[in-house]
Amino acid sequence: RMIPPYGLEVTYGKTTHIIFPSSVRYVDLGSPNLIAGKADGAENVIRVKTTVKDFREETNMSVITESGSFYTFNVKYAEEPLLLNIEMKDFIHDGSEVNRPNNALDIYLKELGCESPKLVHLISKSIHKDNRRHIKHIGSKAFGIQYLLRGLYTHNGLLYFHTQIKNRSNVPYEVDFVTFKIVDKKLMKRTAIQEQVIFPLRAYDYVTSVAGKKDGRTVFVFDKFTIPSDKVLMVEMHEKGGGRHQTFTVESEDIVRAGVINELKVK
Repeated sequence: RMIPPYGLEVTYGKTTHIIFPSSVRYVDLGSPNLIAGKADGAENVIRVKTTVKDFREETNMSVITESGSFYTFNVKYAEEPLLLNIEMKDFIHDGSEVNRPNNALDIYLKELGCESPKLVHLISKSIHKDNRRHIKHIGSKAFGIQYLLRGLYTHNGLLYFHTQIKNRSNVPYEVDFVTFKIVDKKLMKRTAIQEQVIFPLRAYDYVTSVAGKKDGRTVFVFDKFTIPSDKVLMVEMHEKGGGRHQTFTVESEDIVRAGVINELKVK
């Protein structure tokens, strides 16, 4: 379909900042009269200015974000731009209502296969909001910390892992990192083992800290994978600056039994 562009004024002596709802993956400029790049330390902010003064021809700029949204802009020179700081979230409304601007289009990012990034986000959000514990036999408990797998789901070639951290101690738990590895059952206790690391494609509401007597939950999204019968998926969570590490394993049968997501019930 046609994507009506958003009007953008830029100038030579001042920088225009455009703030997007998610990290920027790609920027295309339609003219050498423009220069653009990410702002230092901000993956979701683009800086735009002109390389020459008072160019007359209108040009264009396109941006693709991590969420899979595509934005197109008609860019023209202005001695004094009306806006120097633009927040695109003012034109976007996330959630159950599909009230999005007519200059944004869903893009299918390669790592998500044939799944729309918007739908992946909505499914993850729905799992997190629903917060049902469909799995009760997978998790670890040590040092006053529990790390649980609450649910495992599948949709359109992707797997969704719903995890929970319960801190029953009085000491805050700072997450250093979480790893997912497929390892041989017989070699799990050895230090030097051949392992296959599985990397999440997305992490919804990624928990980095859990205060004392509090809980935290994350939904990890993976490309579909299976586990041979002689191997397991080992999930390890390491504490930053501490030793209260947690480990649990997921069997092949658990992956096969992953619940099927119904798009009609995603909200």
